[in-house]
Amino acid sequence: MSEQQNNNVEQEVDENHLIQIRKEKLFELQKNGQDPFAITKYDRTHTSKQIKDNYEELEEKDVSIAGRIIAKRIMGKASFCTLQDSEGKIQSYVSINDIGEEEYKSFKTWDIGDIIGIKGFVFKTKTEEISIHAKEAILLTKSLRPLPEKFHGLKNEDLRYRQRYLDLIVNPEVKEAFIKRSKILKEIRNFMDERGYMEVETPMLTTVATGDAARPFITHHNTLDLQMYLRIAPELNLKRLIVGGFDKVYEIGKNFRNEGMDIKHNPEFTVMEFYSAYEDYNDMMNIAEQLISTVAQNALGTTKINYQGTDIDLTPSWRRITMIDAIKEVTGVDFNTVKTDEEAQNLAKEKGVEYEEYKNTRGHIINEFFETFVEETLIQPTFIIDYPVEVSPLTKRKKDNPNLVERFELFIGGREYGNAYSELNDAIDQYERFMKQVEAKEKGDEEAGGMDEDFVNALEIGLPPTGGMGIGLDRLIMLLTNSASIRDIIFFPTMKPLNTTNEKKSKITENKEKISNNNNDKNFETKIDREEAIKLLKKYNKEEFHIRHALTVEQIMKYLAKKYNENEEFWGLAGLLHDIDYEMYPEEHCKKAPEILKEINSSEELIHAICSHGYGICSDIEPEHKMEKILFAIDELSGLIWAAAKMRPSQSTKDMELKSLKKKYKDKKFAAGCSREIIDKGANTLGWELDELLQNTLEAMQEMEDEIHKSVEKYI
Repeated sequence: MSEQQNNNVEQEVDENHLIQIRKEKLFELQKNGQDPFAITKYDRTHTSKQIKDNYEELEEKDVSIAGRIIAKRIMGKASFCTLQDSEGKIQSYVSINDIGEEEYKSFKTWDIGDIIGIKGFVFKTKTEEISIHAKEAILLTKSLRPLPEKFHGLKNEDLRYRQRYLDLIVNPEVKEAFIKRSKILKEIRNFMDERGYMEVETPMLTTVATGDAARPFITHHNTLDLQMYLRIAPELNLKRLIVGGFDKVYEIGKNFRNEGMDIKHNPEFTVMEFYSAYEDYNDMMNIAEQLISTVAQNALGTTKINYQGTDIDLTPSWRRITMIDAIKEVTGVDFNTVKTDEEAQNLAKEKGVEYEEYKNTRGHIINEFFETFVEETLIQPTFIIDYPVEVSPLTKRKKDNPNLVERFELFIGGREYGNAYSELNDAIDQYERFMKQVEAKEKGDEEAGGMDEDFVNALEIGLPPTGGMGIGLDRLIMLLTNSASIRDIIFFPTMKPLNTTNEKKSKITENKEKISNNNNDKNFETKIDREEAIKLLKKYNKEEFHIRHALTVEQIMKYLAKKYNENEEFWGLAGLLHDIDYEMYPEEHCKKAPEILKEINSSEELIHAICSHGYGICSDIEPEHKMEKILFAIDELSGLIWAAAKMRPSQSTKDMELKSLKKKYKDKKFAAGCSREIIDKGANTLGWELDELLQNTLEAMQEMEDEIHKSVEKYI
């Protein structure tokens, strides 16, 4: 067992030992009639911030405060502790002479993480720190689980998102983004209310998956014996309200998309949709730029922001350009001169633009060109207007060109923030477009919507000319809080569950046994260092492609090792040397590897890991532990992702979204040498959904791309 793994096991065992000690303290308190969990209320007079902000007024006056102990210094008959409450931190001086011998004895047994109440007077220490001189101290809640180690804090992002409560305690600066989120949502509501919009609520459970192009979550209503869907969008219900006579409505709520997850997408997300009778998409553009600029000014105090190193000016008025003109501006291709589907398909092949077989019309290909070449270039706020009718089933056609619709999307920083239409109110046209969506679904388009006959019925009653817009509020809040990931502005983002309690107990027991058996398990020893491995790699591999692939897989494995709290050195070396024999001995791949690896005295465990990545192809050695299974799964996939990146204008993975990667994955003609069968088998071996494997590998390559380039420059 490596030193890193050994430390992790020891920490887990130590934590369980500490938990037991804390439980014993609680049992002793309860035995003595001092059960902190029997306390139902504690009267506070101030928060830490109020005391510090009003020190001159409160000096020498009594206050009552409550919070969590985050630091403690015992110094004989007098001690200091630091309390953290919802607004900050404050120090308290606790002395045996002030609170009494018994109470002070109890205080000394309290642990970091316990929640306590302090009553006393406000003063300054010799170092001028505002503090509370305790007269009374009471334990309000016994913390049974220790907080993360003080000086390192909680840095594991996966754990931070899973246990947000812990993240908020240990990293209190995280609260700032959520406080801003609340303020931004309040400002949005104020803006809409002041302009005569009425906030409404519509169902999240629907019988038809319509309102946008997306794969829905499916559920079942037992009483009605009916298949239902978590809503993709509230759009159709909001337009029903316009039919019913409300002129202006808006809704802020959750939508659900059963799709991939990345730094910009969570399956459950917050949106605002609003509709106004007798207005069109030009009015929606006006209100969108007024809304976002006003909210920025009121919530942040400025309309000029910096997002992840890029300066963005939200001051109106924003640029407006048609989709076709934007494509021409970036690529030189003018789709005004492309009249047929066949011409568009030939142009796509010429420019290397991929499209699905059931999305092969001129309109679909225009949209693919835009997403491939233009979207990432739109840094300053820009309205892209006049979309192809094929990708806009709920939108009114333009009077002068029935192939286009009165629709726009708002882009900032290369990302889409809003989608708006002059709403389609022709019931016959709407019915025909629904039918095309049904046909697309039958051909395999999982994102195509269904038929909503009741909505067609509503349109037959009569929908006035209407403008409508949807804004992704999570993404907008990311922008206004300068947050890199959507998970940083959602309290509890969607995460795959960890092991069950029984599995965890079993693992802890197993780990205890490993420690007590004098660390005989050597599964993660390498016996070599990276420089030795690099020399061996270059001895048996001369082609740049093979060395680049090895360095890429090394960095992916190191990233995933860190993510899963595993041995980065072992995982990285397994990735670096996994194809050590392929270039020189392609017919004996995985069979020559043991002989080569023994030249530098590699461990049997490393040899096993490297040979197992060819299981079922060139090796009979089956992947056993998680590292070997991940190596098996990501080997082919990393090549596919690099190939997809090379098709992008940026030549980079950093701006690649999961949906774009999935398109390339589904197209069997693209990067045909990267076996989808092996990738699928890898996901199954890990027990992951394919989307999870794609997302984890893409995330690793995005995060490690700079390191990969540095290694390539150094060793090639």
